[in-house]
Amino acid sequence: MPRKKKADAPSPRRSGARGHIENGGVVIQQPIVSTLRENYMPYAMSVIVSRAIPEIDGFKPSHRKILYTMYEMGLLNGDKRKSADIVGQTMALNPHGDQAIYETMVRLTRGNGALLVPYVDSKGNFGKAYSRDMSAAASRYTEAKLEKICKELFGEIDRDTVDLVDNYNGQMKEPVLLPVTFPSILTNANTGIAVGMASNICPFNLAEVCETAIARLRDPNAPISETLKAPDFPGGGFILYDRNELEKIYATGRGSVRVRSRYAYDKQSHCIDITEIPPTTTVEAIMDKTVELVKAGKIREIADIRDETDLSGLKLTIDLKRGADPDKLMQKLFRMTPLEDSFSCNFNVLITGSPRVLGVDGLLEEWTAFRRECVRRGIYFELQKKKEKLHLLKGLQKILMDIDKAIAIVRETEEEKEVVPNLMIGFGISQVQAEFVAEIKLRHLNREYILNRTKEIESLLEEIAGMEETLQSPKKVDALIIAQLREVAKNYGQPRRSQILYDLPDPGREEEEEAPAYPVTLFFTREGYFKKIIPQSLRMSGEQKLKEGDEIVQTVETTTRAHLLFFTDKGQVYKSRAGEFDDTKASVLGDYIPTKLGMDPGELPIYMAVTMDYKGYMVFAFENGKLAKVDLGSYETKTNRKKLMGAYSTKSPLVYLAAIPEDTELLCATTASRMLLVNTAMVASKAARDTQGVQALTMNAKRLVRLLWVRPYAEGMVENPHRLRTKSLPAAGALVKDGVEQGEQLQL
Repeated sequence: MPRKKKADAPSPRRSGARGHIENGGVVIQQPIVSTLRENYMPYAMSVIVSRAIPEIDGFKPSHRKILYTMYEMGLLNGDKRKSADIVGQTMALNPHGDQAIYETMVRLTRGNGALLVPYVDSKGNFGKAYSRDMSAAASRYTEAKLEKICKELFGEIDRDTVDLVDNYNGQMKEPVLLPVTFPSILTNANTGIAVGMASNICPFNLAEVCETAIARLRDPNAPISETLKAPDFPGGGFILYDRNELEKIYATGRGSVRVRSRYAYDKQSHCIDITEIPPTTTVEAIMDKTVELVKAGKIREIADIRDETDLSGLKLTIDLKRGADPDKLMQKLFRMTPLEDSFSCNFNVLITGSPRVLGVDGLLEEWTAFRRECVRRGIYFELQKKKEKLHLLKGLQKILMDIDKAIAIVRETEEEKEVVPNLMIGFGISQVQAEFVAEIKLRHLNREYILNRTKEIESLLEEIAGMEETLQSPKKVDALIIAQLREVAKNYGQPRRSQILYDLPDPGREEEEEAPAYPVTLFFTREGYFKKIIPQSLRMSGEQKLKEGDEIVQTVETTTRAHLLFFTDKGQVYKSRAGEFDDTKASVLGDYIPTKLGMDPGELPIYMAVTMDYKGYMVFAFENGKLAKVDLGSYETKTNRKKLMGAYSTKSPLVYLAAIPEDTELLCATTASRMLLVNTAMVASKAARDTQGVQALTMNAKRLVRLLWVRPYAEGMVENPHRLRTKSLPAAGALVKDGVEQGEQLQL
């Protein structure tokens, strides 16, 4: 049987359409400047203006679109909705993908913990800002609604306080800015990377920001640092206070803030629990760096490190080896890991569409101008509404004069369209008034109803007059803003989460080996010069070389292990060790302490305290007759801090200070020719360095009596010392017959 011939395969159908790509395959040469201007710059400006940089209301466009969508969904007062539903409806305003919108929304939630003042109340797993690996659950599993504080964002949005513009496809309206009643630009962290620029704004405490804004409204030159202490991060931690750096941030918007983790030592388990970390790092980054240091042999005190974070919050646990000092270990970790990190500030904000780097000062000024405009627009909107209502009620009042006439006009008018013109002619009212009258129900055409409505005319006139007066008075506008700020601080203010450490440690100071111990003699002069001389050199030396007019006020025999505390005339103390100074000779001036220790300009040392173990007391006598006794241990620090502020009270001029190993007697003299022997045991010791002490001598303010001098008492200094002693304080002391300075009683 012959084989059948295969049929030919059908040839594919070809479309008759012909495509054309303009300049396809053609290499077009153009100057690089033109390429950047036509192609790159539009993209760059789009990223800067519409994506990465926040505006004066504190929000980027993506944040604003999400929050406005939730407001339109009724989530300010309603129940929580699925996050997927919120994301889906936000896409009507935002042409981005659902994942990008959801990630932005996650950061706004309370559950994520990224914001100091969260705007979204959340339910479900929204991840944690302090963890790299703890991500949020899918949007179909979580729920959200607006926080109560969002009333301060949207409470005035329906009063024409801000402009509404078309969305990306022109089908909906969205606000250009939100009429926030507080400086939200400063209350939440905001980070964005644009093209050629970036923004990094640190958060401040809401109550402090409101207080600062109020102070600036009352006085544009009010110092910011008095009310705005320092940044406040949602993760807490300790802020290492640097006044100069903060002042720089307040003035320029650039600078850095050092943040240190908070930890606690569990003595029973011999472990360290870290509960708060800087905002610039994560738990995983800290663990990775610590493990790396342990493997490299740079840290040998750690036995184990693990993440014990649970529903109660962050907890990073470090198990210590036997004999390890937890405080010394933490100092190493602060120096070598992100447990202490810096937050770099760059306050780049869009102002009327242009990026500007402003300090806190400039941001408050711009926000105040923006807020004033919102308040004026809101008042004007309400004013127009009340004027319209007043206009209608005045027309109704004219009808009151002759209701029967109005009814007759309506009844006798043959065509419906002529009712309004006839009412206008009959009563001399406008078309709007006539339309209003014509729409009144028949049941309301009675005298009682019309009288009740027209009674509002007087109150409306008063309200309109008050609004017009407010619009003409900048002070009244500011008073409204201040009242709103106070209300926000009262309702939503919270205590600081980040505590402030005013005693700064030496940055990056390495652990020092113990200096070799050998005896030395220390000399301290009135002008602030210091010498450390070994005994051999001292025996061979001649006369001490001093600056003209200077003299040695303190000579102390000790060792190079001694701790030195230099108290200054500015109420501060600078710490050092004898071993940190070079051995010198009597024939040289020595080290000038203000330069050696980096004291502030114009600051001079007035006393040198020498101690080996910080046992004993510091005694301070003040011109107002008060004595203060401070434990010397209060000046001991676990870190190598160089400068301690608040070394003693500055409320009254200092007359005398000295370090004493144990209680002793002090001879005090006043300008009223009285003397008193005071035993320091009668003065209770305090741990607070800046204590004002207790009143030791009775002072007469009217006679301008003050404490003249104080000297350590030794037997034989005065005759009849029992006359000068007292059993209780304060005491007036005994009168010196021949005067304080040159009396026979004083035997110096």
